[in-house]
Amino acid sequence: MFQSRHPRAHRHAPARAAACTAAAVLLAVPAVVGWSSPAGAAGSPGPPSATVLFLPTADGPADPEAAKEQIEKNWTAFFDPKTPTDEKAELLQHGELLKVLLDGFSAGAEAAKTSVEVTDVTFTSPTEAEVTYDLKVGGDTVLPGSKGTVEFEDGVWKVSVKTLCALVELSGAETPPLVC
Repeated sequence: MFQSRHPRAHRHAPARAAACTAAAVLLAVPAVVGWSSPAGAAGSPGPPSATVLFLPTADGPADPEAAKEQIEKNWTAFFDPKTPTDEKAELLQHGELLKVLLDGFSAGAEAAKTSVEVTDVTFTSPTEAEVTYDLKVGGDTVLPGSKGTVEFEDGVWKVSVKTLCALVELSGAETPPLVC
């Protein structure tokens, strides 16, 4: 049996092991985040590189203006009756799985006169935003100040399935699609 010269040493072993693990992690951080040694000084971490400083904020994307522009463009195109179903599927979260639903959603005389005007975009995370919009049929605003959400999926801001389901519910569909 192993006996330590210091009878209390075994009590501090877990704390010492945790401290060693934490030190190892801290020493590895500069390599992981891309820090480099200043002017060739061996082993000393330098300031973070520019890529480390360019992170998305907790409540929005890295470039909110570009994201907002894409959201408005995609939201408008999704609700445009002239946009083909295949293109609408590219603008809907999980749209490739919902083409049949989109075909049904686009059918009818009222759908052919539908348009939207985005009035506000509020980011709730780097990959999600709330969209406020006016839904119009013909020239009349039928749902002013409506709310919906977008999701950043595959590099594209897309209308969320949740938003589409809310509109299907408003339409009075007797049997909502299974995704809803």
